[in-house]
Amino acid sequence: MSTGRRICVLVSLFLLFSFISGCGEKNQPSALRAKEQVIRYNICAEPKTLDPAKANGVPEATVMLQLFDGLTRYDANQQIQPAMAESWQISQDGLTYTFKLRDAKWSNGEPVTARDFVYSWLRALAPETASEYAYQLFYIKGAEEYNSGKGKKEDVGVKALDDKTLQVVLRAPAPQFLGLTSYMTYYPVYRKNVENNDKWFTDPKQYVCNGPFKMVSWEHNQKITLEKNPYYWDEKNVKLNRLEIYLIESLQTGFTMFRSNQLEMQNEVAVQELKSLQGSKELLIVPDASIDYYQFNLSRKPFNDARVRKALAMAIDRNQIVKYILQAGQKPAYAFVPYGMAGVEEKDYRQVGGDLFKEDIETAKKLLAEAGYPDGKGFPKITLLYNNNENIHKVAQAVQQMWKKNLGIEVALQNVEWQVYLDRQAQQDFDITRTAWSPDYLDPMTFIDLFVSNGGNNNTGWSHPTYDRLVSEANSTGDQKTRMEAMHKAEKILMDHMPVMPIFFYTHPVLIKENIKGVITPSFGTYADFKYAYVE
Repeated sequence: MSTGRRICVLVSLFLLFSFISGCGEKNQPSALRAKEQVIRYNICAEPKTLDPAKANGVPEATVMLQLFDGLTRYDANQQIQPAMAESWQISQDGLTYTFKLRDAKWSNGEPVTARDFVYSWLRALAPETASEYAYQLFYIKGAEEYNSGKGKKEDVGVKALDDKTLQVVLRAPAPQFLGLTSYMTYYPVYRKNVENNDKWFTDPKQYVCNGPFKMVSWEHNQKITLEKNPYYWDEKNVKLNRLEIYLIESLQTGFTMFRSNQLEMQNEVAVQELKSLQGSKELLIVPDASIDYYQFNLSRKPFNDARVRKALAMAIDRNQIVKYILQAGQKPAYAFVPYGMAGVEEKDYRQVGGDLFKEDIETAKKLLAEAGYPDGKGFPKITLLYNNNENIHKVAQAVQQMWKKNLGIEVALQNVEWQVYLDRQAQQDFDITRTAWSPDYLDPMTFIDLFVSNGGNNNTGWSHPTYDRLVSEANSTGDQKTRMEAMHKAEKILMDHMPVMPIFFYTHPVLIKENIKGVITPSFGTYADFKYAYVE
């Protein structure tokens, strides 16, 4: 999801002091916190936005998962379960989905209706909304045409048959569509809020939602406080009274707070702490079907030359990065789609597809010389952009050194805060930028459709008509064999042209106290789901 994704940065000494020296409820013993049912959780970043139509990062998705329910929701076994939709029917041709909504309310007590979903989806598609994730709705008939300005919103295939019945007509069968209805771009928003206050998503007092929790405060760059939503349809199964989501960008500061019992859970672990945590019951390493990769800006020389891109991709040692720097079971990435995506007959897509390139320093040198830069001579000064994160910084330093040693190339490093990082990527203001991607749903297409021409999250400037055709072919059939074959072919083209350079496939190290139970830590989409969480 998103551009996204695994983040955390350094904070000022003032904030460090204020967090660690806090008193009162922050230092309450665990027995008292269990009685109060409060969890303090650090996601390591300030969300850029909490507007479902405009968000595109994992930190944002994690916060909103606690605040919203889509038509469906994934459970602890990564199976789709009814949420706002209590049931649904799919037509025999796989084109028409009819969702029956349950009796549910917004956090202000007003009913949620099928018309709320129609309004919200059309808003995400509206050209003026400029949603980077609008393409996730393009499975719906007429959606892409409306978003591009070539069609009318009245022709989009989503309709409220009555207050409790939502009908969706797809342009082609899409086995992944049901899973998408759990994703943030598909969340309903409260229409009166949106139309009366263009800053509604920044004001906790105005923030109306329909999920397990509601927002009561947002101390920017410090903490978002959520409380149990009394109007939630499944309120009886929500055990927490309060969830405090900390936005501390320094992994080390968060680790110190965790050790001093000022946090019950932290999303990520600094690599220098992993060795000391081995064997600890407070370290949880979760499977994570995500990829860390570098994007090239093809509008800038020398990255408009595929030989340069491939030389850079072939001249680093990924095994050294995962073994000696990351140290949490990550895998070197020699293709784009990670392990964990089911292909034909439930076979793992990546295992079937195998590696699509290899490391080869001699070939990399040859390619660079053919491009006009023998031994790196004459290669322009370039900068690698990445978000502030201790672990990502260490990887960037290693890549910098490998490119210098193996190719004679000098690369400057530039790290910036999360929101600036996302903005610069969207504006294509970079030479090379580190990115990560977490799947929005459990299908390889969540990775493959990133790089269609002019795609909302394609920040490389790369375009390839055959690639586009193969993605369209995969999205035009419900036959899984045909879909997977098309996606494998498309992925090979992507790696042959190398507009993006895979680095590693993730795992997800999490710090969590032993008495925290019921937290769902998915391998995709978000960091954690606290709907069923509690303090023992």
